Amino acid sequence: MKKQVKSFSYAFYGVWTALKTEGHLRFHFVAAVYVIIFSFLYKLSAEKFAVVSLIIAGVIGAELFNTALERLCDTVTAEYDKNIKFVKDLSAAAVLVFAAAAVAVAFLFYFDLKKISEIAGNIIGTPPLLILFILSIIISVVFIAAGPIGIKKFFNKLFHR
Repeated sequence: MKKQVKSFSYAFYGVWTALKTEGHLRFHFVAAVYVIIFSFLYKLSAEKFAVVSLIIAGVIGAELFNTALERLCDTVTAEYDKNIKFVKDLSAAAVLVFAAAAVAVAFLFYFDLKKISEIAGNIIGTPPLLILFILSIIISVVFIAAGPIGIKKFFNKLFHR
């Protein structure tokens, strides 16, 4: 049992390290958080939410594999190699394919302008929700651009003047 717990800790450390170093992963992570929140606001069915969850896991998993392959390739050689370029391009393409599928599913599941308008109206019409939403966007942009360390610096500057 101790070995399994240790394996999970390595996996969580891998995710944390990737979030600290990989802007694309941070983008996908933030998008996933917004999609999950929007799914609840949209009152998505359990079956559709399961599909969305699997797609989110697939996109993030593909991004993690892409990162791992890129790091491995960079360890093999720092010089240009057409085969390594090919491996990196294929790995990035796998993420692109999964992300495109995610967008297609999102379009199919969420494209009801009446519902979207209702949700937007509720957020805009409720000042605390609107402030929370705007703050979440600011934090998300800082997180995507600078990572978890950037968020810490952002809050330190914001509250320690």
